[in-house]
Amino acid sequence: ILLLLALAWLWLPAEGRRSPRPPPCPPSCSCTRDTAFCVDSKAVPKNLPPEVISLVWACVGWVSAPGGAAVGPSALSPPCHPQQAGLCWGRSPAGCPPPSTPPWFIENNDIQALSKATFRGLKSLTHLSLANNNLQTLPRDLFKPLDILSDLDLRGNTLACDCKIKWLVEWLESTNTTVPAVFCSSPGQFEGQRIRDLALGDFQCITTDFVVHQVLPFQSVSAEPFTYASDLYVALAQPGASSCAILKWDYVERKLRDFDRIPAHSAVHCKPIVAQNQLYVVVAQLFGGSYIYRWDTAVDKFIKIQDIDSQKTRKPNDIEAFQIEGDWYFVIADSSKAGSTSLYRLNQNGFYSHQALHAWHRDTDVEYVENDGKPRLIISSSSQAPVIYQWNRAQKQFTPQGEVGEMLDVQMVKHFKVKRDQFLCLSRYIGDSKVVRWEGQRFVELQTLPSRGSMVMQPFSVEQRQYLALGSDFSFTHVYLWEEEKQKFVKFQELSVQAPRAFRYVPAADVQLLLAPSFKANTLVYRHVVVDLS
Repeated sequence: ILLLLALAWLWLPAEGRRSPRPPPCPPSCSCTRDTAFCVDSKAVPKNLPPEVISLVWACVGWVSAPGGAAVGPSALSPPCHPQQAGLCWGRSPAGCPPPSTPPWFIENNDIQALSKATFRGLKSLTHLSLANNNLQTLPRDLFKPLDILSDLDLRGNTLACDCKIKWLVEWLESTNTTVPAVFCSSPGQFEGQRIRDLALGDFQCITTDFVVHQVLPFQSVSAEPFTYASDLYVALAQPGASSCAILKWDYVERKLRDFDRIPAHSAVHCKPIVAQNQLYVVVAQLFGGSYIYRWDTAVDKFIKIQDIDSQKTRKPNDIEAFQIEGDWYFVIADSSKAGSTSLYRLNQNGFYSHQALHAWHRDTDVEYVENDGKPRLIISSSSQAPVIYQWNRAQKQFTPQGEVGEMLDVQMVKHFKVKRDQFLCLSRYIGDSKVVRWEGQRFVELQTLPSRGSMVMQPFSVEQRQYLALGSDFSFTHVYLWEEEKQKFVKFQELSVQAPRAFRYVPAADVQLLLAPSFKANTLVYRHVVVDLS
């Protein structure tokens, strides 16, 4: 077989046996034995003759040096004479060092951008000049491939001292490379300052984002996280599925998984209460009465232990649970004309009616707040302004204290605290929602937020950041971020949640979650992430 192949090769025409011809000199270049001189090139020359070891570009038609542009063929080394016009790569004209340690001069051009990979493969480069160009930023770790770089010149550029240049400040602090003073051209507060003199704290480069972490394939109208026996759970009211879904956090998969379901034909709220080493779930339903379940460890399931008085609680809307002086209570806001918002207290046999509050006012929400060490309930209503009740320690009951402004038709009332100040968020379906601040004896309006179609306005804090999620039935959910200096919320992000009915922050070990129950679509689980813009 080898003999036949050899004979076949001999029979080929002479031109068929020749080695491939080396590529010709590009049209825009002039090539000598070992040098290519290119003028008015519209792109980086390709397919240079293999014997070319020096390349000069003059008057190039591009202002961005792409990745690998400085390297060219593996045998290519820089030319000896820097040019004053166009892009030029060169050795010092005083004498050409050996190819292993060439200086590179890319000076007096109009280069506006460099690729992160521009100097890849040039480990032996010792001198580099990018002076007198039009560079406004430099890609992160641009000089990382240059292991033995001893001199770098960045003077004469228009560097913007923003987050994209923060890495350069860090690099200048740690490198042994000699770098003449480089100055900031912008922004205004840094203009004219030496980059080396900037402190890392001068750069505000950390921001955050909410990204979808998990999609729960069902509708829901409330979400309540709780911890029981060292595990994290979430209870969600699902009127469409006629149940309260109990989900358990999987620490390995970092997802919520089905755990159990409590039958509830028209659930509007499922409130877990962990008290006296027992797990209770208060199930509020629009029809068919409301009930209290307890987790039975003997059979590992929820057992219904009592009914809630259907004469008082006819159309429940919200449930809040809290402790006062060691005793556990929960309150149900009732939105029917004939019902009453009611307070229940836990004793040895279960929760029993303790006090009737605010009868016949069609209450929409209730919030437990402690101001100045005094427990208070704030009840919002569609028929009057939110009402404040204060705990009377002697009577062990709540007594009316006043109203919050003159706002009618408040759908939800939630509170948050910044330092020592207490605030309320009042959401309205028609009209603007408001943020008010407690000032000694009353709440004073602080900020107004447009909120047509809002059923939920939920403040929550993640680490040192205070957020506010304002949902809408007609548009995107707006997430606001609190600015302490301005003492108000500013727009931060939009979330696409259809008809949200609650927002609930859930810290799950090293993952920070935001649950967004939807009345019309899937329930979304967002993850709070920290983004370094540098």
